[in-house]
Amino acid sequence: MPGRGASTQDAAPGSTLAFVESPVQLLNVLEWAYADALRASKDTDALRALGSTDALRATEGADAPRVAAGDADGSGAPAGARAGGDTGVGAPGDLTVIVLSPHDPMTRGQLRRMAELAREEGVRVRWEEARGGASAPFRTISGLASLLRAARRIVIGDPFSRYVQLLLNMAKARDLVVVDDGTATMEFISQLARGERLERWHRRGSRGARDLVFAPVSAGARRRLTPGEHRRVEVFSSMPVDPPPGVTVTSNTFAWTRARFGPPKLTGGTDLVGTSLVETGVVDLERYVEAVTALTREHGATRYFAHRKEATDKLHRISVEVGLEIVRPDLPLELIARRGPIGRMILSFPSTVVHTLPLALAGTGIKVAVCDVDPAWLTSNASPRAQGFLSGVTGTARDVHRLPYAPASPSQP
Repeated sequence: MPGRGASTQDAAPGSTLAFVESPVQLLNVLEWAYADALRASKDTDALRALGSTDALRATEGADAPRVAAGDADGSGAPAGARAGGDTGVGAPGDLTVIVLSPHDPMTRGQLRRMAELAREEGVRVRWEEARGGASAPFRTISGLASLLRAARRIVIGDPFSRYVQLLLNMAKARDLVVVDDGTATMEFISQLARGERLERWHRRGSRGARDLVFAPVSAGARRRLTPGEHRRVEVFSSMPVDPPPGVTVTSNTFAWTRARFGPPKLTGGTDLVGTSLVETGVVDLERYVEAVTALTREHGATRYFAHRKEATDKLHRISVEVGLEIVRPDLPLELIARRGPIGRMILSFPSTVVHTLPLALAGTGIKVAVCDVDPAWLTSNASPRAQGFLSGVTGTARDVHRLPYAPASPSQP
């Protein structure tokens, strides 16, 4: 993987900068770029049909490089929509993705694979070792300062990230886009609408000293994410959200994923999707293993697709005690499932995939089912908001089969 600052070329003045810290965020930036190019192409076609020469000339000028990139061959469609199998994202010609690399090895590995895919699609990718030592944040921020000041549009994946919040305070862009970072998007929209400070749903307890020191930066980022007379805010999401006034919501239908991969080969079996709810302190480990055991026996699951943040010892226990084959994907599950092979039924606990997999797998005949989290599974340290949030994730999912709490396994009292 290239070191800091390495890319096919540096971002141009007035460019679009996307900041990502996880594989799913990078996937959703590619989906946004594909949808944005398609939208621009349709706008151009409409202007051509109306014969509006002046408006068309303005659309094809420097203020809209995304049209030139998405309609380079005059077909009127982004690369992924053309005949002949070309499924490129049709990305804006000025898009540069900045990867703020995390520490976690599994996340880094998936990010490397996603960065390779992005480059194959013609997107500039700049890899930043943003957490590589005490001085790394200062080097990263100083290296990005000029790009931040010049960028006309900023795309982010995690509005709760302190790193991203700090960068937002430095940005001058008046066009901000938030792409999905899992179910956190739902909580972000709710907090923005209620005027609350930005805080992850699974956090519990009073604010520490670091939170208090960072509070002005977080408040500044929240103001940047609030639409105003000279600031446009778009949320690109596959989640059911109710935006506050002024926020534009664009649906993420996973059109690029469906154009680029599949349809998948089906195994005929059942696959189970893992979750990091134990690792985040929300669900008790013993209860979780019991639930996995019960679901496996009830539905005949054979494979367990691990979340990138799941602990190795927990996965070993599931493999030995439950008998599931552990699969550690090298890409986000939406891409893994779309490429196949994948089971005819996919079981999941409340998570992002109960919203995204039905979209990515549309038309394949694959059934997605979600198992509710029993309140008895929650730890004593779980946030008071945890049960309501998880129930909301399940209850708002579309095109999925809802399962009751996992049936009691023989090990349960």
